[in-house]
Amino acid sequence: MTDPWGLETRAPGSVLLVGCGKLGTRLGERLIAQGAEVTAMRRHASDLPFATIEADLRHPLDRELPAYDSVVITLPPSTEGDSIYPPALRGLADALPAMPSRVVFVSSTRVFEGRPGETPLTERDAPRVSSERGGDLLEGEQLAMELFGARIVRPAGIYGPGRDFLIRRVTEGAAVDHSRRTNRIHETDLVRLLEAMLRADSAPPLIHAVDAEPVLLGDVVSHIAGRLAVEPPPHVDPEVGGGTVLDGHLLREFLGALEYPTFREGYDEMIAAR
Repeated sequence: MTDPWGLETRAPGSVLLVGCGKLGTRLGERLIAQGAEVTAMRRHASDLPFATIEADLRHPLDRELPAYDSVVITLPPSTEGDSIYPPALRGLADALPAMPSRVVFVSSTRVFEGRPGETPLTERDAPRVSSERGGDLLEGEQLAMELFGARIVRPAGIYGPGRDFLIRRVTEGAAVDHSRRTNRIHETDLVRLLEAMLRADSAPPLIHAVDAEPVLLGDVVSHIAGRLAVEPPPHVDPEVGGGTVLDGHLLREFLGALEYPTFREGYDEMIAAR
């Protein structure tokens, strides 16, 4: 059987994880366990099982960085005014002594927020934003491609251990918009994807990280309520619906079977562990 992606043919080598919150930390732990050399770059140093460079990328770096074979950028859009991406990405490009052979920029399916509807959207569809945060993400994608030739990963709503927002909403009986279309990805499958993007010789230039079943939010919260043996949360009034349907065929073609193909497997496991 041919492997068009060249999976497992590229070694990640030395890896710099820029941002390195919960997602980056899990990826770093996975890479370290497999013998990779990993360094994090984040605003505040903390106890991580790998080296950390403390830096605020809103400002120019005060040092030249070592060379890295791979870089994964998981910086979220700024919530404090101006977008973090122009200073962070340009500063990073200036501080690196050589261009890494693989750069992955983690964006979000939020770049499609201006295209609500039931027609499944693929990687071939043009994004359209309707908020400042979405615009910042799209700007970050474009800069990362211009400066680094980055591969772009767009996750949908990330959930998993420690990401139990919907479970808490159901437990609290908080009203939700049952009619809103939603997409999600379990953190474990997203980490698997990011690792594969580093290891594949011909990783896709752009990929949506979404599971196999886009659904209405009402279906998700009703399932959670059933597992918790509580009443489903009430409907907001008025319900506005909206949201997108995202096609995840490329992800499954590239990565193979997901460990959590739908929200059911993921939330059932989280609830069982409570």
